[in-house]
Amino acid sequence: MQVICLDLEGVLIPEIWIEFANKMGIDGLLATTRDIPDYDVLMKQRLGYLEQHELRLDDIQSVIATMEPLPGAKAFLDSLRSRYQVIILSDTFYEFAEPFMKQLDWPTLFCHQLEVDGDGRVANYLLRQKDPKRNAVKALKQLNFTVFAAGDSYNDTTMLEEADAGFLFRAPENVVQEFPQYPLTTEYDELLRHFDALV
Repeated sequence: MQVICLDLEGVLIPEIWIEFANKMGIDGLLATTRDIPDYDVLMKQRLGYLEQHELRLDDIQSVIATMEPLPGAKAFLDSLRSRYQVIILSDTFYEFAEPFMKQLDWPTLFCHQLEVDGDGRVANYLLRQKDPKRNAVKALKQLNFTVFAAGDSYNDTTMLEEADAGFLFRAPENVVQEFPQYPLTTEYDELLRHFDALV
């Protein structure tokens, strides 16, 4: 039995923080896991900007409400789910992801949660566990699944390393250069062919 593990942002949906940064005009929020390998450093930077500009969770959610999955993402995911078990492993938050999950027909998603204070401000973030993508893949393998994975950022590379086969999808040049051991794919049909060829 095969399980496919996919990253969410940059693979199936646009980068939420980039869209929010552009709408708010805050260049400091443009950084993502494509730029900063240490997720804790990245999130503390983001929380600092939210506090500085007095932005709340509903400000972010109002931007998310205008967003859609990437072109072709739903058809790709539907095709993938007809062939394999699929789990989305993301470092986003359930408070951000729900509108996209609805548009994608509710795939299985493992991600994190936000801690929000009484005024609706994002006070902190709660990781499901340390190195969650690698540990999810490791747990699936312990259940005797063969795991294939695809992602685009630094935070996906431990998932790709742990998987039986891993692929970069539309990754930036800095990630491609640092992790040449993972084949680079740029189109959904191409990625699907790679997965099918492994079975």
